Amino acid sequence: MPKKKMAEKLTSRNKDYSKWYNELVVKANLAETSAVRGCMVIKPYGYAIWEKMQAELDKMFKATGHENAYFPLFVPKSLFEAEEKNAEGFAKECAIVTHYRLKNDEDNPGKLKVDPEAKLEEELIVRPTSEAIIWSTYKKWIQSYRDLPILINQWANVVRWEMRTRLFLRTAEFLWQEGHTAHETKEEAVFEAKQMNDIYAEFAEKFMAMPVIKGLKSESERFAGAVDTYCIEALMQDGKALQAGTSHFLGQNFAKAFDVKFANKEGELDHVWATSWGVSTRLMGALIMTHSDDNGLVLPPNLAPIQVVIVPIYRGDEELNQVSIVANNIKNELELKGISVKYDNRDNFKPGYKFNEYELKGVPIRIAIGPRDIQSNSVEIARRDTLVKSKIKVIKVVDTVKNMLAEMQKSLFDKALSYRNENITLVDSFEDFQNVLNKKGGFISAHWDGSPQTEEFIKKNTKATIRCIPYHYKQEGGVCVYSGKPSKQRVLFAKAY
Repeated sequence: MPKKKMAEKLTSRNKDYSKWYNELVVKANLAETSAVRGCMVIKPYGYAIWEKMQAELDKMFKATGHENAYFPLFVPKSLFEAEEKNAEGFAKECAIVTHYRLKNDEDNPGKLKVDPEAKLEEELIVRPTSEAIIWSTYKKWIQSYRDLPILINQWANVVRWEMRTRLFLRTAEFLWQEGHTAHETKEEAVFEAKQMNDIYAEFAEKFMAMPVIKGLKSESERFAGAVDTYCIEALMQDGKALQAGTSHFLGQNFAKAFDVKFANKEGELDHVWATSWGVSTRLMGALIMTHSDDNGLVLPPNLAPIQVVIVPIYRGDEELNQVSIVANNIKNELELKGISVKYDNRDNFKPGYKFNEYELKGVPIRIAIGPRDIQSNSVEIARRDTLVKSKIKVIKVVDTVKNMLAEMQKSLFDKALSYRNENITLVDSFEDFQNVLNKKGGFISAHWDGSPQTEEFIKKNTKATIRCIPYHYKQEGGVCVYSGKPSKQRVLFAKAY
């Protein structure tokens, strides 16, 4: 077997977290930058993880009565402008189509230029979000209360022209799902918005092994055009928060903007109540930063495209054939239990290279089998999260792997939860607020007087924002950490991605 050069070690997280993250995304073959500024190429292994996320979320959506549909990428400018707050909120990030044709540039042979005669009658916005095009469509679908509720989700791409980009976390184009629902009553719509936020939290904790805090956004942090925004917030290993999902109670704002009315049970016309909700490929960034280490990715088994990799150790075809019989038997038995397995018998890579490759890619369990293992009827099994190796008998492989995967999933969540809880700090003075923010990071639990002026001052002077007003925080009297004015409860501040 020809030798292959081992991948260079990642920059340490403690030395340069941002550099560590960027190197990991590229070296683990998750994504890379593209020829289009601010856009990324999601590579097959990264896309396989996103597909696992997509599949699980899709099941959860459909279990709650939602159906998938698809709406156009382009939004006529007049429709986009119909809901003023939404239009203002996204205006600075919009890409706009003004012409529909190019022509040869006579002054520069081989080059093309915009055909001035092909100017669109109305400019088109490349969707940054789909409320406008969807609610203009719902107007045609809804006449009576019998047409409600409408529970639609779409898997799509959107464009938000970000100036400072980072793979998965913030790109000019990204993949997401966006739910858009229409309801007969305010109560139904509020229930829907809360329910979808709960689904996001369940997915994050059950599949991503990422603990989250559920709550409400402050008014300044709400989705543009929403009455209330519900959110899930997670804490990354560098002490920064990450908004992992949001669900919006839109009230009747979009129904009024697009004149979407229905005849209620009393025969009177009323505006529809609405929600929208979404998560994106930003979850990939959250997954990476919640669990991974200086050796590479650490993937929760529930989202790992490959849960077990089997690496043969051999010299010559005869030993490979002997090892392959045992390896393929183990592979087949594990797959019958619903476990995804790869048998890597490539002959152009040394076992040591493969060990490093799958460690970098975060494959939860590695099994190594050589001639001596066959003689002793055993295999070597290694866990990615702890890097602990052990010898087990072949007859016990299936049960061991099943138990180990379940234990790893729980262990990763427990570890992340412990870190998160240790990094929620209660403060009662602005001096303590600044000290914790600069020296420790994490979530800061502090009283806030509820005013946007105080919120803006803290944001401007510390770069910390109100991440959420947690559901589970009880109402308690206090004084604002900055203004000293009365406060009803604590909120969570943090620096964030």
